[in-house]
Amino acid sequence: MSAASTLLLVASCAGPQPTSPRMSMFVTSTALGDGGNLGGLAGADAHCQRLAAAVGSTRTWHAYLSAPADDLAPAVNARDRIGAGPWFNQQGREVAASVDALHSDRAGISYTTALTEQGRPVPRNVHDMLTGSNARGMLSAATSDTTCRGWRSNASGRAMLGHSDGGGASAGTLAWNAAHISDGCSAKALDATGGAGLFYCFAIN
Repeated sequence: MSAASTLLLVASCAGPQPTSPRMSMFVTSTALGDGGNLGGLAGADAHCQRLAAAVGSTRTWHAYLSAPADDLAPAVNARDRIGAGPWFNQQGREVAASVDALHSDRAGISYTTALTEQGRPVPRNVHDMLTGSNARGMLSAATSDTTCRGWRSNASGRAMLGHSDGGGASAGTLAWNAAHISDGCSAKALDATGGAGLFYCFAIN
């Protein structure tokens, strides 16, 4: 078992916290288990939906992920698929009032606010969140591939990562969504730089 998996297991030992009816943003408590291969945007959205439903949410949920164009669809920017806000964490605390606020220094995403759907903080050494996005919430062009081949590969490509604890980014970037690039897309590569294949989910309604 990897260090990241061990810490996630330890964090899950505490009982789930009561979920605020205002919850409209959370970090996935579990990964899909296949590195950067999430089954595309649809697979990631479905994971958000399952986790939210398990704690009683009936909203429609989307993963905060950008994706490149392919033969069937144009490029997708994360900021365009998460609704208009405002967004609240699992305890009902506002993390951003609007899309513009979310992508500014007014975003309230930190270790104490970026909670899972069960109300637990994310262990600091697995704070890397898959985003594929730049600080503006648009598809990152930091390298030739920043989305693990459209979130369908664990064998090639790389991923742009954010830090759920809100720290560790260089000047001019937003730590929560655009901190650095992964070493690769396998579970081992994500673990090596401080991640476990987790990502953000936002309610679009």
